Amino acid sequence: MKDQRKAIAFALSAVLLWSTVATAFKIALQYLTPLQLLSIAAVSSLVVFAVILTVQQRWLETWSLARHRSLFYVLQGFINPAAYYLVLFAAYDQLPAQQAQAINYTWAITMSLLAVPFLQQTLSKKELMAMLLAYGGVFLIATGGNWDFQQTNWLGIGLALFSTLLWASYWLINTKNTDKPVPALFLCFFWGTLWLVGFHVVYAWWLQQPLLAQLLPQIAIEGIWAGVYVGIFEMGLTFFLWLTAMRLATKTAQISTLIFLSPFISLALIYFILDENIQIATVIGLCLICLGLYKLKDKQ
Repeated sequence: MKDQRKAIAFALSAVLLWSTVATAFKIALQYLTPLQLLSIAAVSSLVVFAVILTVQQRWLETWSLARHRSLFYVLQGFINPAAYYLVLFAAYDQLPAQQAQAINYTWAITMSLLAVPFLQQTLSKKELMAMLLAYGGVFLIATGGNWDFQQTNWLGIGLALFSTLLWASYWLINTKNTDKPVPALFLCFFWGTLWLVGFHVVYAWWLQQPLLAQLLPQIAIEGIWAGVYVGIFEMGLTFFLWLTAMRLATKTAQISTLIFLSPFISLALIYFILDENIQIATVIGLCLICLGLYKLKDKQ
């Protein structure tokens, strides 16, 4: 049954939870490497999706999907969560939270650009102007409003932009995917977790370290709880809340507009909890990004 009031409640819950994750990433990375954080978060998300599938009694449906679409989800699991979140967490490890989270919101712009060669879509002049506006905001955030490029962490900026490429690719591959979201997400995270085990094996070999030390490292309890929080509220439960909101909505445009609250709430949390000094350039750049995204969305 469609219910716009319930849809807004679910969507706002998702937006508020997503607003906390930039802060959570930085706190978690004080105790964990990006690979450790992702491993804990991916397993936590997998548990969340398993619980949802159990409550909804959809394991037979999931098993059937796994048998018929195994190769597809092996690829999807590599992109998300394995590659995308590893690159994203590496970007957060390099950059202030305010920079990384703002740039991450440009993934929709990246997806529109990738849709041109992959989906044979065209871009209007207004859409190109919206993209230029958004990437102008990225440049402003990256340089802090200064022209002293030597002070810019180009590695971190590059990782943040590359993460948008991976995330956009994931959604483009899914444009014609008609599989049900929760079983699909469970399979993505199942295969993604196996990919992460492989990453640990390669990393242990590279460092000439015992594999068990890589898979079961000694981690502070604060790091474990932070990783679990990220897994539940960035990857697991929050996706389910957002999907539920979109399913209940009678006006999806009204729901999707709520996502623009998230980056500004996130900035406030970064300021009060992480004690980061929010730069004027970040605020202006984020406004340009959101304006570009809104104009682009308005044209779709």
